[in-house]
Amino acid sequence: MSCSNRISSLPAVKNSVKVFYFNTQPKPAPFVASKLIKAYSEHGLLEEARRLLDEVPDRDVVTWTAMISGYTSNGLHDLAWAGFCEMRREGVGPNAYTISNVLKACKGMELHLHGTGVHGLAIKSGIDGSMYVENALVDLYATCSRSLDDACNIFERMEEKTPVSWTTMIAGYTRWGEGYEGIRAFQRMLQDGTELNPFNCSIAIKACASVESVFLGKQIHAAATTSGLDSNLIVANSLVDMYCRCMSLSEAKQYFDRMRNRDLVSWNTIISGFGRYSFHESLQLFSEMAVHDMKPNCFTFTSITASCGDLAVLHCGQQVHGGIIRRGFCSNLPLGNALIDMYAKCGSIVDSYGVFNEMDQRDLLSWTSMLIGYGNHGYGREAIDLFNDMLHLGFRPDQVALLSVLSACSHAGLVDEGMKYFKSVGDYDISLNQDIYGCVVDLLGRGGRIKEAYELIQSMPFKPDESVWGALLGACKAHRVKELGILAANKIFDLRPKGAGTYIILSNIYAAEGKWDEFAKTRRMLRGMGSKKEAGRSWIEVRNQVYSFVVSERISSHMELVYGELERLLEHLRDAGYVPDLNCVDDSEDGT
Repeated sequence: MSCSNRISSLPAVKNSVKVFYFNTQPKPAPFVASKLIKAYSEHGLLEEARRLLDEVPDRDVVTWTAMISGYTSNGLHDLAWAGFCEMRREGVGPNAYTISNVLKACKGMELHLHGTGVHGLAIKSGIDGSMYVENALVDLYATCSRSLDDACNIFERMEEKTPVSWTTMIAGYTRWGEGYEGIRAFQRMLQDGTELNPFNCSIAIKACASVESVFLGKQIHAAATTSGLDSNLIVANSLVDMYCRCMSLSEAKQYFDRMRNRDLVSWNTIISGFGRYSFHESLQLFSEMAVHDMKPNCFTFTSITASCGDLAVLHCGQQVHGGIIRRGFCSNLPLGNALIDMYAKCGSIVDSYGVFNEMDQRDLLSWTSMLIGYGNHGYGREAIDLFNDMLHLGFRPDQVALLSVLSACSHAGLVDEGMKYFKSVGDYDISLNQDIYGCVVDLLGRGGRIKEAYELIQSMPFKPDESVWGALLGACKAHRVKELGILAANKIFDLRPKGAGTYIILSNIYAAEGKWDEFAKTRRMLRGMGSKKEAGRSWIEVRNQVYSFVVSERISSHMELVYGELERLLEHLRDAGYVPDLNCVDDSEDGT
């Protein structure tokens, strides 16, 4: 029995190797030590492996490489780099396997400059043409460079492209958002005669998902079936994800139901996939998961918590939170962030802050989620205090965080406070975008500072988009500013000529001004387009049941109760002396 096999077969690896090595004299040769270091590393005993390395008198490249490889395979990339530097100081030259492992460590640390230095050493040592080195270089440059150029250059120069080479390049294209290039590389791979395997097949399916091409995805699905790979769990999970991301939910569910073997990744994929588009189905799948005796993990709970928030089903969200507590997942950061968002969307801002306040650690997303919650609930002052606390603790806001506090100020009417944050944007090194400008225009517009909002639009360093002009148009409607309202509407028509909502707002501006000829003309134009403003849908949870509503809906069984309650509210308003503003006509006359 070989030394490494003997170690792996013992029940107490750690103690057995200690007895074998430390009680044996003389000390083993570097070759034997390398075998022992590898055995230690495979069992995660890195401290013991390092202690063993330190005891070896004449450490050669094989011994050092075993240690560096052990660190890399266990994710200890900084220690792998430190070991490589120590090896070089001892005057030991690397081999191809050493270089490939060090390049993996550079990728893991996202240190592009270190990787280029190692690349130079590989060229100097004459081992840059090694298959292992080339594959590691393609992976490094595809991950850490500012472009794919270096990775592509190395890949194209490779004399022998292995399945690993192709898979790495396809993954690189997909990671960089160039899914179609990844698919083309996959086609080249097949033309090159490289056989399909679970890894290159699954990454090609992910490339199809990234460009949301169900047509190409189905072609690869067919190829996988022909090759007998569709039953492979890695491939099967990728197919479920692809169908979900391409919004082919029925096909995703059908394929999922046909899967012979399903693991936790399978369930998480289908739950998160449906959670993007069909929240009710996502909750149903979560319930089915328990029936199949599959225990959820943090990722599962994060997906299902998001679905509860999107549906605004507080009772269900509370039950999920209880499951999180029972399983001891409360300290998971992404899950905590999802709970903050869920409670805020369900209308329980107190519970949202309770989760935020009890978190052991917070990241920028934690603060941003809480800011968004405060803003949506009209708690402008609380949002400002929270934003200031975030700055005091050393967090630097990004575009989303800044947008969140500006939106909170806008909804709470805190114009001066919001403008103060906008004007100090240079302190945070944030590049302004259309969303931020649109939010500030909305902020000024809500405060009645229409002229200032228009001047801000004129000073923008790029051409305003529909959202910016839309914010100004809404403000002009609210404050009855005809001239700028018409200008904003015309700007939107230039960008989106068939936008029904813009015609409706413009007609209402004319109605408020008593310009009935212009009002009628605008309405005729709207009817002539055959376009309708998409009706919004609202829903509410009452006694653990979700009810949804659409404007002018009268068919649902619960609508009689709703209209009865609405009439009682109107009676209270009339009794209180409320006089409605009828200057803006009812939009429902056009079915909009």
